[in-house]
Amino acid sequence: MTDTSGPQLRRTLGVGDAVVIGLGSMVGAGIFAALAPAAHAAGSGLLLGLAVAAVIAYCNATSSARLAALYPASGGTYVYGRERLGEFWGYLAGWAFVVGKTASCAAMALTVGAYVWPGQAHAVAVAAVVLLTAVNYGGVQKSAWLTRAIVGVVLAVLACVVVVCLTSGQAGAGRLDIGLSGGVGGVLQAAGLLFFAFAGYARIATLGEEVRDPARTIPRAIPLALGIALVVYAAVAVAVLSVLGPKGLGDATAPLADAVRAAGFGELVPVVRAGAAVAALGSLLALVLGVSRTTLAMARDRHLPGALAAVHPRFRVPHRAELAVGAVVAVLAATVDVRGAIGFSSFGVLAYYAVANASAWTLDARPAARALPALGLAGCLVLAFSLPWVSVTAGAGVLAAGAAAYGVRRWAGR
Repeated sequence: MTDTSGPQLRRTLGVGDAVVIGLGSMVGAGIFAALAPAAHAAGSGLLLGLAVAAVIAYCNATSSARLAALYPASGGTYVYGRERLGEFWGYLAGWAFVVGKTASCAAMALTVGAYVWPGQAHAVAVAAVVLLTAVNYGGVQKSAWLTRAIVGVVLAVLACVVVVCLTSGQAGAGRLDIGLSGGVGGVLQAAGLLFFAFAGYARIATLGEEVRDPARTIPRAIPLALGIALVVYAAVAVAVLSVLGPKGLGDATAPLADAVRAAGFGELVPVVRAGAAVAALGSLLALVLGVSRTTLAMARDRHLPGALAAVHPRFRVPHRAELAVGAVVAVLAATVDVRGAIGFSSFGVLAYYAVANASAWTLDARPAARALPALGLAGCLVLAFSLPWVSVTAGAGVLAAGAAAYGVRRWAGR
């Protein structure tokens, strides 16, 4: 049973706050970095890959919203899997989320470092983790305020990129022709890479105990945040493609900055770089929030050390979980490679949402009600195993290690 004795989290977030936190995760560093590898994989099928990722994300968002209305507790799919499928599946979802998103936190921190001070990227990354852990420690409302400011800056920068590219003399409609130059496998791999950027709406569900009227707020906030993110991603993808084309975008090292430069506005490149750094900070802030809340839920059920379940009596945040997550992310940010972290994280996130869709499938036996969860489940599995084989192998190995640890713990507890 979940231990909820002692201080509890404070419900302070409304619909607007929840939407902003979701956008802070989705409209983050992914849009500045994910388009290039996705275009490299899909070629002229990039927009098809974006559409596939959006459909799977919509299925997952619908499943998550339905489940969050029934189980408005911190932990997200960890709680849903436990309640609908059994303790093991909840544990596996939580394990996939904590491990995968911890790697994603490190990737976002390294993105901050790469844009702010490339020569000292690891040092800047660690400093960013320490700073945002301190912000989260002060309370979720402070985090929501900072995220709102970050989202505003990022949306302004992205709007600038879209306007500059589409109104420049270098834009060409012919570069937007949709085809399959990368093959079906390339489109699916691109969808898996782009899904990494879409998955931020999970942060809304994992903050279930800090949302006012969660049965009403969460089902409204999740699709709203996803819809806004999809519009932003589609606009940016079309604008950048119109200038660089699929090949140029696939070869770009900093796609949005390269597109602005190619459009003839090189003086705006520093602005785009600053926007990328701010976006990465927003993603990191929201990610640490989500990982610490799932850690809290798993610690309550003794799948992680029980000390991590403590809630600060004044700030009403899971302070030990936040400090532990911050410490692990800081170590990773000082040592790992950003590309490997993103691929590994994508596999873990897709496994997490597979459990969410399977959980939602049990809510209603009518075939019509099961269609979206079934599509979401199949889509998550297909995209997960369409990722580069290194990511698949590493991700599957870590999930297997987590399952083995669960089995050993259960056996030892007999």
